[in-house]
Parts: sequence; structure tokens; C-alpha cells
Amino acid sequence: MKDLKLNYETLIKVTSSLSKSKDPDELIKMTVTSIQSALGIKGCALFLINRETMELEVAAATGLSDEYLNKGTVSALKSIGAALKEGPVAVADVGDDPRIQYPEEAKKEGIASILSVPIMIGDNAVGAVRVYTAEKWEFTLDDVNFVQALAQIAGVMIEMSRLHKGQSEYIDVLATMCESPEL
Repeated sequence: MKDLKLNYETLIKVTSSLSKSKDPDELIKMTVTSIQSALGIKGCALFLINRETMELEVAAATGLSDEYLNKGTVSALKSIGAALKEGPVAVADVGDDPRIQYPEEAKKEGIASILSVPIMIGDNAVGAVRVYTAEKWEFTLDDVNFVQALAQIAGVMIEMSRLHKGQSEYIDVLATMCESPEL
């Protein structure tokens, strides 16, 4: 992985950009591309949990093929599920780890190692950021902390965007009600 100085520069760049954006899709895409670029890795994806199906749904990804991204449903409970309950999980060898839901597809994609970090809002996991490397990698504490910091920032910004959107919709409803001649 790259030098820590680049990680700090990336954190500054991302937090500055995130604080200016109100579009959750833009925030999510920026997060994954920034992580991939800063760490010099194969790919990165941000998943959000669908509470009805308990599946992880891809919100944004970079460096990964559509075939890999559409390989099948990703269970929040089976696919490195401990990351959503216990914190970051590093898989040094996808071919030799039972926590990987689709090991053959990962090998076909050229993925050797995966780091999964939860996205938390308060005490609740709402998704995960996954880092994919082409070479087997022993993730350092600095790697994990960097990805975890960006995952937390993304979580806060996603929640703020949702609240902003909800507030805007509420204001629009109130304005419509005030304009209504029935009142």
C-alpha cells in the first residue's frame, strides 16, 4: 500500500469535498475512488444493507468488473458477516478462507485479499466498505484505520444527506399545505 502521507492528503481532500456535496451517490462514488487511488489497490466497493432482505447491495464500486459485481446476492450474514458485527475483517487469501461467499468468482476476478470495514451510524452497521487487492496482502493497522476513517466519514455524510433530503421534502410539503386554499 502507499505512503501514509498520501492517506492524510486523501483524507483532507475527501472530507473537504464531502462537506460540500449533498448528493449521496456522489459521496459514495468519491469515497470508493479515493480509497482505491490512495492505497493503489485493485478495487473498492461500498455496500449498503437492505434491511428487508439482509443483503449487501452495491452502492458504488471501482476497479471491479460488472460480472463480478453481479455474481449473485451478497448476504450480510454470510459474506464476511463478522465485519458488520465485530469491526474490520481482513482476509489475506480469498482462496483459503471460509468467510468468502464467492471464492471462485473472486479468484476469477483476480482478487487475492479483501478488507471489509463496517459503515456505522451510531451503533448500527448500515453497510460496508470493501477493499480488494490483486496480490495477497497482510493489511496493516494503518491500512485498516485509513479505510475505517473514510467509511465512518461516508456514513456520517450519507446520514446527513438523507436528513437534508428529508428536511427538504418536509419543507416542500409544508409550503404546499400553506399555499392550499383549503387552509
